[in-house]
Amino acid sequence: MGGRHAGNLPPETTSLVGRRGELARIRRLCREFRMVTLTGVGGVGKTRLALRAAALMQPGYGDGACLVQLSALDEGALVPYSIAEALPLADRTTRPMMDVLAEYLEDRHLLLVLDTCEHLIDECAATARELLLAAPGLSILATSRRPLGVPDEQVLIIDPLPVPDSGGGGRQDAVILLAERTARSLPGFTVTDGNRADLARLCRRLEGLPLAIELAAARLRELPAAELCERLDDRFELLGDTDAEVNDADPPWHQALRTAIGWSHQLCTPEERLLWARTSVFAGSFDDTAVAEVCSDELLPPAAIPDLMAGLVDKSIVIWAPTGGGERYRMLDTIREYGAIWLRALGEQDGLRRRHRDFYLKLARRGDAAWLGPEQVSWNDRTNAEHDNLRTALDYCLTNPRDHTALELAAALWFFWYPCGFLREGQHYLERALALDTEPSVVRNRALWVCSLTLMVQGDPNAGMAWAAECAGVADQLGDTAAALAAQAMVMAAATIRGDLALALALADSLLAVHRPERGLTLPTLLARLGQSHVHTAQGRVEDAVKALEEMCAECDKHGERWMRAYADLFRAQAELSLGRNDAAQAYARSALEIKHRLHDSIGIAMALDVLACAASASGQAEPAARRLGLAQQVWDTIGRAQLGIPEWVGAREMCERLARAAIGDSAFQTAFAAGYDTGLDTGILHALDPDPNSAHPAAEH
Repeated sequence: MGGRHAGNLPPETTSLVGRRGELARIRRLCREFRMVTLTGVGGVGKTRLALRAAALMQPGYGDGACLVQLSALDEGALVPYSIAEALPLADRTTRPMMDVLAEYLEDRHLLLVLDTCEHLIDECAATARELLLAAPGLSILATSRRPLGVPDEQVLIIDPLPVPDSGGGGRQDAVILLAERTARSLPGFTVTDGNRADLARLCRRLEGLPLAIELAAARLRELPAAELCERLDDRFELLGDTDAEVNDADPPWHQALRTAIGWSHQLCTPEERLLWARTSVFAGSFDDTAVAEVCSDELLPPAAIPDLMAGLVDKSIVIWAPTGGGERYRMLDTIREYGAIWLRALGEQDGLRRRHRDFYLKLARRGDAAWLGPEQVSWNDRTNAEHDNLRTALDYCLTNPRDHTALELAAALWFFWYPCGFLREGQHYLERALALDTEPSVVRNRALWVCSLTLMVQGDPNAGMAWAAECAGVADQLGDTAAALAAQAMVMAAATIRGDLALALALADSLLAVHRPERGLTLPTLLARLGQSHVHTAQGRVEDAVKALEEMCAECDKHGERWMRAYADLFRAQAELSLGRNDAAQAYARSALEIKHRLHDSIGIAMALDVLACAASASGQAEPAARRLGLAQQVWDTIGRAQLGIPEWVGAREMCERLARAAIGDSAFQTAFAAGYDTGLDTGILHALDPDPNSAHPAAEH
């Protein structure tokens, strides 16, 4: 089935100069072979070229082209998780992620772009081999400083841009790039008869390396090309003296690139150099607040940070990246590596990594405390933006489990693992932290029940129960009331998934009996409200279910909470559906769907679409019901266990399908179902939110 994923390639923000021959060769190789790797020295433009080639080839892949950026990963085990996140594939079962990826990709026609593989070469190679075997419609385009060594891999070495010869003849690609990049910061700059020879000389000295040329372009605002050439010549002569400490540990960069970066480093002020080194501890992107807290001290006062960052942006050391959530910064990998080498030489690496960890631990604590409140959308956006840094902080915590920070950070991020859609990754970090830090404690108790939660929501009550039982036992020993209640909520969830309604209701009632509204919202209490209403609806006590949900909604509204409030609307929609009030059921489901879509809560989205399908089918709207079932199935396929295996939800969906098939016949049902399944998710959700079932349905995207 095609068109289910349109790809995630970022928009191009700068022009690509030259490279026509390389683009043609990449496209030809990708037509003939399924594994193509672009290699070359750092800064030669492998990523830029791969992205342009992928964009050109994307229309030829039914499921688009998907970029997986690996440069920020420290741990090879996270490669499959990064691929799943990029697809996006939020599988919420406890199967190995490689099995989930293989199953998801097996019938798809997709181009996977694995960017920056060299530091995780073995894991990338193993992942590529397994996925290519499992998915015959999959092609992989990788960038790496060295080949992956995958069978039938075709390696294309990317050379620097052509430079003019000493007489000014030959291709001018490098000079064109230098002029274009200079004109971006120096409007009106052009190549003239007066500067042409010096620009060509500069490009030859930099051997046509795009990154080196872009760094030089930042200097042409201050110095004419002739003087810049003289200074660069001096820099080459000094190479090996001024950067002796760096060169000993330097990765195998091309000399011209290392020289250009070292030259830019030399032209920075001492404070800018120090900030460059310190910001190398960040992974992915970062913001002003993080820089000020992690990198400032008596040498770099907080008040000086904004101007210093502006200086690094002006020199093209740091890239300014405005987003909808505010201004952020990032570094190219090669420049970050150079800063990290200097940070080690300064003896500050461990101290800065601890400060980085402490900042993100504090961020996680704040998000944890604020999540059940009015700021869920902003916390969703903030933690998604900081995903790479949270991973880096967790990896550092795991190097020293005795201080309990790995357990604390992994548990505090429960709101990121569950509501924000990263359950499998959360389970990965929680289980690692629990295995390394086994001493009973309140901190460990919290990690135990959060790990149980990640498993319950993945539809694995048995594994979840094991962690919950351990949590309950230790909580009793330590008098940890909060953990005991949370463990009880997990047991209630397990009973619900297993269909043991009597036990689920008893546990929910017990949790609510000790609830004190004046203490604010708690996750165990909110889960108990949902569990209680679910059992009441299943037993035909719908008015009791509605009462429980109204009480829950009132509590959520009082605190401005929306995520669990939307689940209450979904359970209310199910209650209304059981009474035959289909219009009311659809209204509640649409209200929930809006919130779940904004928060990227896959389970909530799939549940809402199921309810909308059931309501449409019960109202005699069989074709819209089939389309919604198809769209919902698209989401359930990314989650794993459909309807989480809850018997009442499974039964409702099966009944919906039977009614729709009976109304319009198998052929028409399959056509409508396939149309929903092949529709882009965002487009399909917008249509599902339209209360008019006869409005024009979007064509499936191919």
